[in-house]
Amino acid sequence: MEPSPEAPDEVLDPIILALTQNRLDHISHQMGWVMLRTARSPIFSQAHDFSCFIAGPSGEVVSQADGIPIHTGSGGFGVRAILRDFGDEIYEGDVFLLNDPWAAGGNHLPDWVVARPVFVDGRMVGLTCNRAHQSDIGGGAAGAYNPAATEVFEEGIRLPVLRLVEAGKTRDDLWKLLLLNTRTPHLLDGDLRAMLGSTRIGMERVAALVEELGTGEALRYFTGVLDHADRSVRREIARLPDGVYRGEDRSDNDCFEIRDVVVRVTLTIDGDRMTVDFTGTDPQIKGFKNSSLGNTYSAVFTALSSFLDPDLPHNEGAFRCVEVIAPEGTIVNAREGASTTMCTVFCAHEIIHAVWKALAQANPERGCAGWAKNVFGLSVGREENGLPYVFYHGAASAGSGAVDGRDGFNQIGHVCTLGGLTMPNIEAYEQLYPVRFHRQEFRLDAAGPGEWRGGSGCDYEVEIETPAVHSFRGEGLGYETGYGINGGGGGAPGEMRLRHADGRTEEAPKFGLRPTGPVRFVTQSPGGGGYGDPLVRDPERVLRDWRDGIISEAVMRGTYGVVAGGDGRSVDAAETAALRERMLAER
Repeated sequence: MEPSPEAPDEVLDPIILALTQNRLDHISHQMGWVMLRTARSPIFSQAHDFSCFIAGPSGEVVSQADGIPIHTGSGGFGVRAILRDFGDEIYEGDVFLLNDPWAAGGNHLPDWVVARPVFVDGRMVGLTCNRAHQSDIGGGAAGAYNPAATEVFEEGIRLPVLRLVEAGKTRDDLWKLLLLNTRTPHLLDGDLRAMLGSTRIGMERVAALVEELGTGEALRYFTGVLDHADRSVRREIARLPDGVYRGEDRSDNDCFEIRDVVVRVTLTIDGDRMTVDFTGTDPQIKGFKNSSLGNTYSAVFTALSSFLDPDLPHNEGAFRCVEVIAPEGTIVNAREGASTTMCTVFCAHEIIHAVWKALAQANPERGCAGWAKNVFGLSVGREENGLPYVFYHGAASAGSGAVDGRDGFNQIGHVCTLGGLTMPNIEAYEQLYPVRFHRQEFRLDAAGPGEWRGGSGCDYEVEIETPAVHSFRGEGLGYETGYGINGGGGGAPGEMRLRHADGRTEEAPKFGLRPTGPVRFVTQSPGGGGYGDPLVRDPERVLRDWRDGIISEAVMRGTYGVVAGGDGRSVDAAETAALRERMLAER
């Protein structure tokens, strides 16, 4: 039952309430640090493609301070699936595992959730959880992404809610089953142990917190942090003007052919409540970008939490006042059996953008320009010792959109991560994989222009030194994906070519699987969108971008109306003022 939005904050001691939320958030971070330092796969130890969160005994997430918002926003779906399937048969020392989007509240198959119940004096008081994207889960292509998939059975092993550890004893039969269904058992074995360790540390810390407060009091404050988030978000929504606002974003393909696939949203604000309705969104598609329901909720919450006041609490109580309508059979709520592996990135990207565009109509000043869609995929081959490797081209990340008062980040992970996915260290990757980096630098003239410009994207060249199979995920190739806002311009599309050992060069496909010999990837990642009129951008910022190689002299003059002085180190103020005056008159 929802609490009354008028419930007074004084019911609980506000200091203890704040300390409880901060303590829970710190425990989430501690769990993440353990995972980061003990996991076997670089996707965890380098890229942080996992998230730790804590749920209360009823299954609502009370802390999601660690990791990636697309993971944690739907964390409650998985926890509530555990409570539904096991009910009163959850015991101290148990650990659960799940991934399936329909049977177990997962978002997509590669993200496995390990959840450990927390008991104090024989009573379950919560669960500590780790959702982590595995290096390989079987299926029709190595690396947990199969761009050729048309149904979920081609994407990997489906896991309902399973009891992985029973009363403190790991189920060896289930463990062996999991290792048999991956191409990288040497990685999965260590990664699962790291997930178990991180949740154990979390369990111990949460139990200590409950013991300090007393079980009854602790559970009151767990409920209190959720209720406080609810009231805080309601106040924030109530500041927006009532009305009906619409937004949409599109993809130009269904993974197999070029055609528009559109996410449409109608956002209704009524007092302190909000409805996010995807009626009118296109039907689910053949390819692997269909979204599960949990993933769509998570993408909506990611969009809202990044648009509203950043100081609002980040737990599941924050979204009690938001109703999400996602018609079954559309790309935002695919029917069971659809291929969904790419959904946490695409169509989460389109969902977030569509919601942002609708929200920007309610409050234009807070609007965010579009983040560019990344173009990188992964390469799978074998090392000299015969063991398989899975190499993610994360160093080719695209640029983000600008906001009022800040340029877009020149390179950053997908918008669904909001920066939580860490850029790889290329020197470390050269030691871990049979690859050699030849180039990684900010791209010229790709950033969306504006008073605050978009992120530049990058020029990227890396040589894969062994024969490999490449999984292409080039959503940002060939069309503008980082839209401008409030007078800003869009970022440039991405490009990718393959340069073979014989010197032959070919355009890389947008999606698909392809085996090659040693090959060099030559990529220009897309640029983010700009915010505001380029002709009011601070000339000193424009000059710096020119000196940094992010814009050319032609763009400096022709788009921003800025003229460098004779020394190239300062702005010619008189010439700049005259040029900008002429450009404004010509509009």
